[in-house]
Amino acid sequence: MNREEGLKLVQEKIQNQNLVKHCLATEVCMRELAKHFAKDPSTSLGAGDLEKWGLTGLLHDIDYEETKNDPDKHSILAAEILEKAGLEKDIVDAVKTHNERHGIAPESKMAKAIFTVDPLTGLIVAATLVLPSKKIADLTAENVINRFGEKSFAKGANREIISQCQELLDINLKEFIEIGLKAMQGISGDLGL
Repeated sequence: MNREEGLKLVQEKIQNQNLVKHCLATEVCMRELAKHFAKDPSTSLGAGDLEKWGLTGLLHDIDYEETKNDPDKHSILAAEILEKAGLEKDIVDAVKTHNERHGIAPESKMAKAIFTVDPLTGLIVAATLVLPSKKIADLTAENVINRFGEKSFAKGANREIISQCQELLDINLKEFIEIGLKAMQGISGDLGL
């Protein structure tokens, strides 16, 4: 499945436009992380991995509207849908493990990335929406870090999971936020921010 086919599937399965934007944000953050890791000569990431990582981000919540009332099925159904569509096992596994409710530890670097990036995108969007301009171009990593410590702010953005970027990906929190923010700023028009 290529990106165009993946986007078509997202548009068929997801009616809520904010959820579509979340999928786009996760896709671009995953691509940016893949680029980050590809710069390290000790990793074996190549150009094809950027596409694979992006597709994983784009499709990770493909089942959300079908499972929103049964969160224990979320990502299990998505993995089944993607497996039937012929996606590679590592994409299917990464999508399955991104829902922490299942208690499945992410194994691959891609699975660890989607696990930590998913809630980060929500935190970045929420931090943007409290700015006077409501423009992601005006948001800084420092703004996001300041909001990170506010427990009542963007409660759905699980800080515990986001902060696992250090342990799972060997990227400190500030750099992780900078990578995600830069990626999302690059598609501000698609995100309506």
